[in-house]
Amino acid sequence: MSPVRALAVMLALLPAVPALAQRPPVTIPSPGTTTTTLTHAFDRAAPQPLQLWAPRTLLGFQNVEHGHGRLHVTCTDTPARGRCPRGDSGEGPGGRQPILLEFHEPRSGQRREVGVTGWLERVEWERTCSDDYWDKSEYPLWTSATRECHVAPAGTAATLQVAASEIGALVAGRWQAELHLDVRSGLGGAVLGRHAFVLEVNVTDPGRAAIYLPEHGASAALMDLQLQLRAQPPPASVGGEGVLDMCLYDGLGSLSSQLVLIARDGGPDAPGRPREYFSVWHQGGGRQTHDRVDYRLQLLHAGQSIALHPGADTLLADIDSAELRPVLLPGMDQTVHCVPTPLTFITPRVPAAEKRDGRYQGDLTLEMRLPTRRP
Repeated sequence: MSPVRALAVMLALLPAVPALAQRPPVTIPSPGTTTTTLTHAFDRAAPQPLQLWAPRTLLGFQNVEHGHGRLHVTCTDTPARGRCPRGDSGEGPGGRQPILLEFHEPRSGQRREVGVTGWLERVEWERTCSDDYWDKSEYPLWTSATRECHVAPAGTAATLQVAASEIGALVAGRWQAELHLDVRSGLGGAVLGRHAFVLEVNVTDPGRAAIYLPEHGASAALMDLQLQLRAQPPPASVGGEGVLDMCLYDGLGSLSSQLVLIARDGGPDAPGRPREYFSVWHQGGGRQTHDRVDYRLQLLHAGQSIALHPGADTLLADIDSAELRPVLLPGMDQTVHCVPTPLTFITPRVPAAEKRDGRYQGDLTLEMRLPTRRP
């Protein structure tokens, strides 16, 4: 029998050697005005952040004697283009603070301030107090303060972004804003250059699209046909008109070129009834002519009266240039702008003797279709 020999293998676990951190490239602050145009689009149900300066965007990095370790960023004297300190605050590490920027929606005239969050990070020329050249502290954008560790820092980087929670406060529409920031020297605060961000944000909110009835605060209502009995001239007749305040919100900032409305009569078939009419029916039942009262619908849009026929597509053009009305939709904390389209219920006069006395009721459903191509 051959002897069994055990082979002992010793495994030595050695710590991984980290890759050597690389020094950032030499960067000189950009003189003059640097303009950056950013276009951003999102569905308000799922807002997405907007990045202006990517994390650790170098503003300046050079030998220590150039003083780029104290660069800072300030707002200008135009508050609509960013509200923040206009000079060196001298603050120490304080983390991330917002610049208040005014966004404007030209179609509705709405204005809203949104917070643009930014911060600075200092960079070493040699790895004197860090293992990767970067000071781990975050400074407000508008301070020249720094943490000196034997040797002053040699550069400054910035991050600038709009969080999803902030930009999600914008309602549907095409929003515009300009943010102007000055990059200043840490030695006396002289302006070395300006950065202008031209922002265009297209917000859609199709999930909120609605046929809204402002007087009822909802999209459903009990409508009175305003029928009146008139004895003179004989024979006695019944008829009238009722107006329903209605507003169309497309969830696209009222920027659709057109919308389609469909009116549906929820009642039973009415043989012999003119095709442009809808009906309400006597609550006591019955399906004869004297058991129903017929009415037609007239919509007012852009100064024109438009007839709605049962089940037919009615095209409403020029939504993007029509008059607007601010409304507060259910479940929202700020107004949106919809297109007023009052709806008139017209009941032609008929002899009262031809109709049963009592109450009549019917169901009318309005459906709005949005364009497949969004603005």
